Amino acid sequence: MALVPMLAITAWLTVSTVRLRFERDVARMVFNDNSESIEQAILQAGAGADSLRTELAESAPPVDANAPYLVVSIADRRVWYKQGDSVLFTAPVATGSGRQMVVKGSTRVMRFETPRGRLVVQRRDSAPAWIPPDWHYQEQANKRGLGLVQLVRGVPIKLKDGSSITVQGNDVVRLGSDGNARPLSASDGREIVADGRIVIPPFGTNQRKYPDVLGTRRLYLGDGYALHGTNNPKSVGQAVSHGCVRLRNEDIETLYNQVSVGTAVYIY
Repeated sequence: MALVPMLAITAWLTVSTVRLRFERDVARMVFNDNSESIEQAILQAGAGADSLRTELAESAPPVDANAPYLVVSIADRRVWYKQGDSVLFTAPVATGSGRQMVVKGSTRVMRFETPRGRLVVQRRDSAPAWIPPDWHYQEQANKRGLGLVQLVRGVPIKLKDGSSITVQGNDVVRLGSDGNARPLSASDGREIVADGRIVIPPFGTNQRKYPDVLGTRRLYLGDGYALHGTNNPKSVGQAVSHGCVRLRNEDIETLYNQVSVGTAVYIY
């Protein structure tokens, strides 16, 4: 009997959110030059990049009416893992803040919202590292009143003191005038800053990977969105994320041990 209401919910969510999701995903991919998806494909040795077309093509309800599924309420900031009408697990979550940011050098606007609709768990990650998209660095620069500079492999950034910042292997290093190279460190909120500018490291460098930010586990939904843990458990229960659904580490670990790839996720 639970299949009929779930079919109705799926149809309503799909029809009412296609346009909004299309605008959101196109804006996100244009701003990031789809580099996050490309990087994920490279890191996974040939796994296909995400696309809105793929997500929508998978929007049909599951064939198995008894299959467990996830439901996320943005208003209640809560997730339920259900099978039919039975609740197998529930926990509080943090969701998108709804804030907006104008993309530097354009009129495009990023909206940090949790996507509504039917998604699918595409991948399960243990101890995931966050690979910040370009908008993260612009957001940090805006907060701190700093400029931005993009580091490109093979093109050092010359600094006022005669040193330079460049890439050696998988590390961003500061190359002194004496030729000595010192690897630089970077983490969330502690990015590389040089001559009043935040340096955007290339994808694939160690400085473009932030451990611990996503907590201990991640259920990846596509296009950079996921249910994941956090290094800031006090934020759970609030509208503070950039679009992901954030859980306490102990809660995402419980879900991780129960939820399989292909599980439907209904977000409303």
